[in-house]
Amino acid sequence: MEPEARVIVALDLPDIAAARALVATLGAAGRFYKIGYELAFAGGLDLARELVAAGKQVFLDLKLHDIPNTIEKGVGQIARLGATFLTVHAYPQTLEAAARGAAGSGLGILGVSVMTSMDDADLARAGYGLGVADLVARRARQTYEAGCAGLICSAADIAGVRAAVGQGLTLVTPGIRPAGSAVGDQKRVMTPGAAIRAGADHLVIGRPISAAPDPAAALAAILAEIAST
Repeated sequence: MEPEARVIVALDLPDIAAARALVATLGAAGRFYKIGYELAFAGGLDLARELVAAGKQVFLDLKLHDIPNTIEKGVGQIARLGATFLTVHAYPQTLEAAARGAAGSGLGILGVSVMTSMDDADLARAGYGLGVADLVARRARQTYEAGCAGLICSAADIAGVRAAVGQGLTLVTPGIRPAGSAVGDQKRVMTPGAAIRAGADHLVIGRPISAAPDPAAALAAILAEIAST
């Protein structure tokens, strides 16, 4: 896979104008974009259609979780947008309903395992009896069994996921920080090259690109690091 196809640029920006400006700045090097809550609620679904029409790939990071009927019907509507990926929380009922809703379309469902802002202490505080590694492995197996396309997980969790499901899932890793970048609110991070070596298929990278003084140069450096891995 070419480096440009591996990097998903997170459009975690306050408005459509800022998102369009970043896409224009990155040009042909930016092939794959993530639209999350902030932008989705500011007109981002229309932007998703626009990007797809322009030949870009789109990852809708909406992290859906609801009763099965609501998930299935909602995902069916989202599938019409032409996006490549959509996230749902990796609970069995939600995964299975999302898979049904996306059936027959090109939309790949990604299960969200454990957020990269969380560690074992955070899971315990939330009432979980498992630590990060065990919970991620369980959710990987459930995502695979539900017939979904892939899993969102920290690059640090990839070895455990591959041990649980082999090559059966596409692994998309957030929490990617080039060497020297601020970690921010992330707790389980890895550099782009290290994540690729660990077995990640796609890397979600936001602030190290969008907040850089020269976003195009920042993306070029990341692509070069991946290419040399």
